[in-house]
Amino acid sequence: MPRDDIALSRLGTAADKFQSDSHEDKGAVNEATVIPFPSQDGRLDHFIKRDGMVYAGTHLLIDVWNGQNLDDIDHIEATLKECVEVAGATLLHCHLHRFNPEGVSGVLVLAESHISIHTWPEMGYAALDVFMCGDSQPHKAIDVLKRGFCTESVQVDDVRRGRVS
Repeated sequence: MPRDDIALSRLGTAADKFQSDSHEDKGAVNEATVIPFPSQDGRLDHFIKRDGMVYAGTHLLIDVWNGQNLDDIDHIEATLKECVEVAGATLLHCHLHRFNPEGVSGVLVLAESHISIHTWPEMGYAALDVFMCGDSQPHKAIDVLKRGFCTESVQVDDVRRGRVS
């Protein structure tokens, strides 16, 4: 069997187990069941079950409008690191770059995936990706971003990545 088929077969087995599970989710955004399954190299990966679906992780596409501090690289780093902390994720690496005359781009690499940002201070706008797998809680980052960038004007698109069911 090709390697991709083996991985999908293993994933399907784990998903089938949890689809037939008698436990029902309570519907809360932050409650999830972590589903360990063996990867191709034998280590355990973790998909989650939430709201009756099994998937790899939650990818939040976040637009910040009327934001402040969008050219302050130190403030941005502190804000994004707080997002990692409140979401229960693990920071592996942070790399931010300040453009001349303005703007910041960067990424925080997480054990659970990543947070990325690109800012347009002259427009009061920032585009962020917050993608986390496992039992992390990426939605908790939204309030941190509102407070950190001094705005209530935030649009969030919630995408379930790697959806099995």
